[in-house]
Amino acid sequence: MNYQKRLNIIMLRYFKVYFIIPLFVFIAYNPAIAEETLTWQECIKEAAKNHPDLIAAQEEVKQSEAAKKITASTLYPQVDADLTASTGRTDSSGSSAGSSVADSYGYGLTGTQLIFDGTKTISNVKAAAENINASKQNFKYTSATVRYRLRSAYISLLKVQELLKITQQIYDIRRSNLELITLRYESGLEHKGALLTAEADLADAQYQILQAQRSVEVSQRQLIKEMGRIKFSPMTVKGDFKVSDTAKAKPDFETIAKNNPSLQQIIAQANAAQFSLKAAYADFYPTLSGAAGANKAGTHWSPEGDQWNLGLTLSLPIFEGGLRSAQVSQAKAYLNQLKENERSTRDSIVLTLEQKWADLQDTIANVDVQYKTLIATEERSRIAQAEYSIGFITFDNWTIIEDNLVKQKNTYLNARANALLAEAGWIQAKGETLEYD
Repeated sequence: MNYQKRLNIIMLRYFKVYFIIPLFVFIAYNPAIAEETLTWQECIKEAAKNHPDLIAAQEEVKQSEAAKKITASTLYPQVDADLTASTGRTDSSGSSAGSSVADSYGYGLTGTQLIFDGTKTISNVKAAAENINASKQNFKYTSATVRYRLRSAYISLLKVQELLKITQQIYDIRRSNLELITLRYESGLEHKGALLTAEADLADAQYQILQAQRSVEVSQRQLIKEMGRIKFSPMTVKGDFKVSDTAKAKPDFETIAKNNPSLQQIIAQANAAQFSLKAAYADFYPTLSGAAGANKAGTHWSPEGDQWNLGLTLSLPIFEGGLRSAQVSQAKAYLNQLKENERSTRDSIVLTLEQKWADLQDTIANVDVQYKTLIATEERSRIAQAEYSIGFITFDNWTIIEDNLVKQKNTYLNARANALLAEAGWIQAKGETLEYD
């Protein structure tokens, strides 16, 4: 009876190992929904067209361009047209018989032209032009940020796709190990603890596959967000883990920093503040403008009476409670603030470039190290499996070698993905936009 019970347990274990678990893993590993396959270039094109941050930054550029036109409109003649029609009654005797009705009609044109305002308007127009440049640099900065986030999402999905393959390989290794240990256990050559450990390792491998499968959808949603898509749809990405921008020779960080859009934006803002300060000083000068008008008026339509006027207006501030002095002080302080921000931004960019370049070189070198380690670990695993099958090494020693192989497969994948992320960080530090690729 004990023999039959033991045989049933063995048959159940074999059925679970060779049929139930592989079927479960196959279903998890092979989703039924058709998936779209995207290249990196396709992701870039879609993000450039649909990403909300880029659209918002582009609208900011349009706002600054419109603001310049609004400011510059003051330099042109301001012409207004008017049309009036009215009627009134005058009652002189207190009765309707003594009242009179008077109608009035008129139409005409009135124009004004700014002649001199101490270059205030011209300075404001130049400041507005610099604000356009600042908004364009902000668009480039946004594009660089979007590229980094898009690249990170792309790498994340690429990594988890590769992780699915690795977890399947690990599962196959664990299943093969369990097969070997089961045979040795049934032959009396291995203890029960080894068998239970092998079963636990197989269960963990199955869990790793399911975890990677769940991570796929998370990475897909992240990539969809960075491409600017609205609806979720399954997808895969096509690519490799090769680093293109290796930057082996140490570059001139100071020169690279000069073209960074975040620094260029601060510089444009400082230039705009300089012109705004000139505009604030111009408020102390008198303002001279000319005006002219022509109209017709009368008591009947169409009116026949001609009227015209022509004149100059000169205005000069005498006393406003220190308003203009305070405005100048405010403009000076803002300009000084931006100049210090410019210096701080430049220093930060140079430091970031140095750090990102060093990270890139470290991760590239680490990929080579981890690859060599993986090759050595795989070879050691093959030797150890042969030795264990003939009893040359113990289970405890063998399982340590197998665990190292599993760990090294994941370590090598992480090293390659980290190298791509370091490359993305280096490209962002340079201020490169989506057009970089």
